[in-house]
Amino acid sequence: MIDAYADPGTPDSRGGWWYLWWLVTRQPGRSLAGALLASVWMVLLAATPYLMSRAVDDGLQRGDMGALALWSGALFAAGAVNAWLSILRHRTMTRVRMDANFRTVKVVVGQVVRLGAALPHRAGTGEVVTIGVGDVQTISQCLTVVGPGVGAVVVYAAVAGLLLSVSVPLAAVVLLGAPLTALLVGPLTRRLQGAEGEYRERQGVLTARIGDLAGGLRVLGGLGGKGLFADAFRHDSRRLREQGYRVGAVTSWLQALGAGLPVLFLAVVTWLAARLAARGEITVGQLVSVYGYVAVLVTPVSFFVEAGYQLNRGVVAARRVVRLLRLEPQEDTGTLPPPPWPAELYDPESDVRVRPGRLTALVCASPADAAAVVDRLGRYTPSAATWDGTPLDAYALAGVRERVLVADNEADLFAGPLREVVCGARELRRVREPGDPREHAPREIARALHAAAAEDIVQGLDDGLETAVAAQGRSLSGGQRQRIRLARALLADPEVLLAVEPTSALDAHTEAAVAARLRETRAGRTTLVTTTSPLVLDHADTVLHLVEGKVAATGSHRALLAREPGYRALVARDTEGDTEGDTQPDAEPPVAGTSREAAR
Repeated sequence: MIDAYADPGTPDSRGGWWYLWWLVTRQPGRSLAGALLASVWMVLLAATPYLMSRAVDDGLQRGDMGALALWSGALFAAGAVNAWLSILRHRTMTRVRMDANFRTVKVVVGQVVRLGAALPHRAGTGEVVTIGVGDVQTISQCLTVVGPGVGAVVVYAAVAGLLLSVSVPLAAVVLLGAPLTALLVGPLTRRLQGAEGEYRERQGVLTARIGDLAGGLRVLGGLGGKGLFADAFRHDSRRLREQGYRVGAVTSWLQALGAGLPVLFLAVVTWLAARLAARGEITVGQLVSVYGYVAVLVTPVSFFVEAGYQLNRGVVAARRVVRLLRLEPQEDTGTLPPPPWPAELYDPESDVRVRPGRLTALVCASPADAAAVVDRLGRYTPSAATWDGTPLDAYALAGVRERVLVADNEADLFAGPLREVVCGARELRRVREPGDPREHAPREIARALHAAAAEDIVQGLDDGLETAVAAQGRSLSGGQRQRIRLARALLADPEVLLAVEPTSALDAHTEAAVAARLRETRAGRTTLVTTTSPLVLDHADTVLHLVEGKVAATGSHRALLAREPGYRALVARDTEGDTEGDTQPDAEPPVAGTSREAAR
């Protein structure tokens, strides 16, 4: 079976069928073994009627007990060997399916990691979840054709050859049975592809809506929008159910044909053989063998129908995987190393300048406009932004990510101990390297938690930093999640920190503490925060006021309050009345901007 840590290989993303073939060729030995075992197993099933016919003709009819015992022993031996082969076949095919399952999971996860921050802009959450939950299993299940599928073809040809020795007309009927079955089932399988594809698309939409509801249910409840979203969910759910009925209708016909056609086939061939036996053209033993052959053919004929059903579902799922694999991450054409000194970031589109070593605040009535500026300065969207006077796109992306960190309220919080959530895997690896003083890590963590005013979060948990945190921090309140994200970003200690609304879900007292500590912690480091909080703005070295996406005024917070009426109207508020956040466990941070790479 595939090694969990081994390279899964480069998938063939030319199409759904190509991807399925790639899964087969990645395990050629196991696939061949499965096909061989299944073929021998099915051929031995077909040999049973032959041995039975010889026991009847040579033993019973002639009264030869020795011949009867001989053929009966051969019949028993064939059955015992076939039972053993059946076990080996099943084990081998299970490994084939599991290898395909794990390999697909690995290439999908690898692609998601490769896309990184570009993923939310290229594929919906529901689509990725649907691939992981349903499509991977469907793909692996359809690879059953590698074993029993090949065996069905082999035994079909073998039985046709055996029937030629009995009766040419009977052999012709058997040989014509498979094409006739394909003609009857073909239109249904094509219809199934279309219905199944649409079902998967709607399933992805509904999965995304479920994720949105689960993540924002508290906010929806507070805003009174829960009913509106519930109606939208009912509508999407109803459409998915109706499409499921369409898929079920096609599937039921396929399954009915899979069960009915072989029985009809058996009846026709048996009737023809009985007429030949009545006319004396074949013996009683041959009649028994013909019945046995056709009974054996029920399995491959049924499997032909089932294989068509599984393959059509598998190729639909494979096309969804291929569509994800074809997505490309943000293009990196830059080759220059980052500036060797702290340098200015500049966004010509908004005229925002982030001067090195200073705490700059960006104020805007539209959170989306402010987040768009951060996206450009963080190089998450193509732009004309510059760094040290050189276009940002000219620098190698890895160097930009190493020096410039974007932290926002949508950064993912993965499930695990709070220590790992705050530190991140990279920090944990760093402190474990030989020669690194391990005792430094607790002090760094404590310093970051203090700067984010998050010590009380750790103190309030039963196991402190070792307490398990649910995915996306759902076991924490909105304000707690926001402070944990900020602590994680501060612990990374980037040269340039671009923080989107880092205190929007905090009460006034906590917000004031975070603002003062942020300035102290980031002293001498380049920091940009987007905010409209006067408590944060009062600690900024420079405040940039954006109007319709352009810098309209620049100065200190107090200077802008005195001379800019628009700025004063936007930021002046009763801070004592702002008690939203940590004092209310259900508080959620508002969504600002678009999803980006999680702060590490």
